[in-house]
Amino acid sequence: MSNPLLEKFDAPFETAPFDKIKNEHFLPAVQEGIAQGKADVDKVVNNPDPATFENTIEALDKAGTLINRVSSIFFNLNSAETNDEIQALAQEISPLLSQYSNDISLNEALFQRIKTVYEQMDSLDLSPEQQTLLSKTYKGFSRNGANLDEEAKEKLRNLDMELSKTSLLFGENVLKETNAFELVVENEEDLAGLPQGVKDAAKMTAEQKEKEGWVFTLDYPSYVPFMMYAENRELRKELFMAFASRAFKDNEFNNEANVQNIVALREERAKLLGYNAHSDFVLEERMAGSAERVFSFLDDLLVKAKPVAEQELETLKAYAQEQGHEGELARWDASLYTEKLKKEKFSIDDETLKPYFKLENVVNGVFEVANRLFNLSFTQRNDIPVYHEEVTTYEVKDNNGRHIGVFYADFFPREGKRAGAWMTSYRSQNKTGAEEQRPHVSIVCNFTKPTEDKPSLLTFNEVTTLFHEFGHALHGLLADTTYEGLSGTSVYWDFVELPSQVLENWCYEPECLALFATHYETGEPIPQEFIQKIKDSANFMEGMATLRQLSFGKLDMAWHSLPADDKISVSDFEKKAMEEASLMSSIEGVNMSCAFSHIFQGGYSSGYYSYKWAEVLDADAFAYFQEKGIFNEEVAESFQKNILSAGGSEHPMTLYKRFRGQEPTVDALLKRAGLA
Repeated sequence: MSNPLLEKFDAPFETAPFDKIKNEHFLPAVQEGIAQGKADVDKVVNNPDPATFENTIEALDKAGTLINRVSSIFFNLNSAETNDEIQALAQEISPLLSQYSNDISLNEALFQRIKTVYEQMDSLDLSPEQQTLLSKTYKGFSRNGANLDEEAKEKLRNLDMELSKTSLLFGENVLKETNAFELVVENEEDLAGLPQGVKDAAKMTAEQKEKEGWVFTLDYPSYVPFMMYAENRELRKELFMAFASRAFKDNEFNNEANVQNIVALREERAKLLGYNAHSDFVLEERMAGSAERVFSFLDDLLVKAKPVAEQELETLKAYAQEQGHEGELARWDASLYTEKLKKEKFSIDDETLKPYFKLENVVNGVFEVANRLFNLSFTQRNDIPVYHEEVTTYEVKDNNGRHIGVFYADFFPREGKRAGAWMTSYRSQNKTGAEEQRPHVSIVCNFTKPTEDKPSLLTFNEVTTLFHEFGHALHGLLADTTYEGLSGTSVYWDFVELPSQVLENWCYEPECLALFATHYETGEPIPQEFIQKIKDSANFMEGMATLRQLSFGKLDMAWHSLPADDKISVSDFEKKAMEEASLMSSIEGVNMSCAFSHIFQGGYSSGYYSYKWAEVLDADAFAYFQEKGIFNEEVAESFQKNILSAGGSEHPMTLYKRFRGQEPTVDALLKRAGLA
């Protein structure tokens, strides 16, 4: 059988041949990729020459090209365009990849060659990037079992295989629960308060599902506006309960056992490797460094944010009562009254702003920001294969016409796509001699779809989401390192959010909004008074928003730093972990952990705090831009050179200080958030 994944990619820029790939191609391609990867490693191990940086560390970084490419295509599809067949394949492929990874990391002869080079580091004439790669390679092996005896290595293999399967199952359950629910509204009176655009989208969903009336789902573009605007409290509660109880019901998709298993397996793995807890293992290779420092960081912010949040909640409760709300303010009421109060206080809300944020205009706007800061241009291509008709592709060039990379954009929710927004990569940048491989990156979002009479109009929050993910994309696109293992977003996890979060700041600046915020019907630019209101309302309910993020960070750290205990229920454990940072009463029947894909399926275990950690960096970094001008060429060039292009070539604090001239302080974040 001809297999496009095993042939030379002949699409423009050697992009993935999505137009030719069928599901049956993946398993043979993975098997062949693993075989080639093992052969690459065998060449390193069996090299008769003494171990050197070039024939061992550098050669290992270039090993496994095919399997890296095939697996990135497969798992990106499993997130953005999956189906039952792909999910079944994932359960088959994941253990193979775990075994392949362990075959490399537990290869005693290979580790001895790496160790030999590592012990000579001080006498070798290595560049900072080479030193980083050598240290990262050695630590990667020593931290993942290379020093274990054979019995312990076998145990580690089994743990990793079990972990990969359980994490996949966790994600599949969340997706199935999300897709299984729909709120069908047949009486138009029950839609009171909802903007016309939201109703139109729900009507279109109903038609697609061949239902009468209006259908609301648990996808963010459907769920969020319903919670913000729907006057019908019972329906808000029904939708909230469905969303907040995903994978926590008494059915086949319940994730309680998966959560307990993942936590226990991670702890067992950490202890096998000589650590007290999973968080100790993870944080050894993070800027924060230790669980103690993360807890201290979260607690410090909690002390500053909680009094502000408590006052905000009292204000919200009083306002709700003024509006005729009776009884306790429940979690399914908060968004409604927050949005009403925001509109009353600032004379602005999402519906006022959305006409100025047509998706295509915002995309062009973020491209223009990239051009002004980093001299990049984006040209749409119709000859690059895509995995779904809604995906758009662009060639990225610099102002000299040099090819920088390929950018994929996938913006709308559908059944085969998981919730949320993320950036991913199909091919990383690296150099071999005079040859350079440029990157292929993608951002995947879940924005409101266009309807028959309206284009896709974004909320301001969706605008910042697009800028956020595009910041990650720039980190990948502008990569300029020699080694793939250090390229682009291959950085410490609590540093990776800096490029994404810093770019969000441009959304609040008049100079930036003037580039793209025009009314989709009249072409009129967004009024200056609206821009001022966006800035004025930026910190609205920031205390409560901060507490929410801190509660997630504390939950993550609790799961991964406390001893695993299957005698305590997932629900009770969660309540205790989040209690200190929670303001509103807990609700029976809902659970965050069972759908917390960031930490149980994604890579954020012991790392959710990094969003707040990176906010300290991004507030400090943007203060520098504000000081010199948000499109200042000198600052932008330094940010590109020392942050975006440098990837993980040196320690992140070294790179940050080279850009900023100093270490960041929390002051800029507290000032921006109104918590100082």
